[in-house]
Amino acid sequence: MSKKEDSGGKKSSHQTELYAEVPASCLPIVYSPEYNITFMGLEKLHPFDAGKWGKVIRFLKEEQFITDEIIVPAREASEADLLVVHTTRYLNRLKWSLVVATITEIPPLLFLPNFLVQRKVLKPLRTQTGGTIMAGKLAMDRGWAINVGGGFHHCSSDKGGGFCAYADITLAIQFLFERVEGVARATIIDLDAHQGNGHERDFLEDRRVYIMDVYNRHIYPGDGYAKRAIKRKVELDWGTEDMEYLQKVELHSEGALNEVRPDIIIYNAGTDILDGDPLGGLAISPQGIVKRDEIIFRAARRRGIPILMVTSGGYQKKTARIIADSILNLHRQGLIGEEAVEGAGPSHVPFMMTKSVSSGAVLAAI
Repeated sequence: MSKKEDSGGKKSSHQTELYAEVPASCLPIVYSPEYNITFMGLEKLHPFDAGKWGKVIRFLKEEQFITDEIIVPAREASEADLLVVHTTRYLNRLKWSLVVATITEIPPLLFLPNFLVQRKVLKPLRTQTGGTIMAGKLAMDRGWAINVGGGFHHCSSDKGGGFCAYADITLAIQFLFERVEGVARATIIDLDAHQGNGHERDFLEDRRVYIMDVYNRHIYPGDGYAKRAIKRKVELDWGTEDMEYLQKVELHSEGALNEVRPDIIIYNAGTDILDGDPLGGLAISPQGIVKRDEIIFRAARRRGIPILMVTSGGYQKKTARIIADSILNLHRQGLIGEEAVEGAGPSHVPFMMTKSVSSGAVLAAI
């Protein structure tokens, strides 16, 4: 579905279920059991733990931080939702199992009928993508939000790769720009071990989006063209450890937010920086990851800037426990949770009116 201009020259928006109202009793933590990829063991052929999202939720339940009743259930992004950013040509290419096998780096998928690939692999990724878009609005409404999945930062509007089939970060930002009053600038803080070349390509010419990217300079994707979009680039060497890493994260996140004050921060909190990760090549401890997330949330909360966190890469079995421990620490520090929202006050959690769409529709958030 293409976007049309309304009589006032403003882009009108399609109807979406992703901006539906969320009960006040829910924490802005988005998840669905549909996130997890399980299909005849094929998911084990990629080093990514394709069930890590459910494990994060299980750990948070065991610690009595959440229950099913207060989680926001993620909805699958529809084709119309995806077309806000993606080209029709790209979405049509995903109907070929070979293309999906290449993007997800699971070669045996090319031998499966595409309807199975859609149901068992792409639907979970579309649901995580819907979760990121939902969490964008929740962050504006509540001051913070976490999508327990998402962070597909290698996918751009017309190309996927690196296990990333949908450009959820770009989509979340575009939805906010089009639908939420007062969102005119966004900052992406990408702390996955890999360069976030997908959103970088999408926002290369968009001055509304400021990108900070901290990554291992020696690994995939090495996308020189996309690097031109990075406003604050921090390239790391093999085996970078906690002290150097955390100093750089704090220095540059403070610098980025002082340089440009955004209306929202999208924080790509990849855990593939963990020591021993087979793809990340860095040497950060579990405690270092927890501290890193605290640094970013503290910087956002201190300035009263809404923050959306997505979990992105992380390729070890212990990753889920670390993500859960980090979320619990954010709560202990008073950076997330009901008290964090209540304590923020009106100036910290601005009420955002949803942009009206063209005549004939009521509000976009239906």
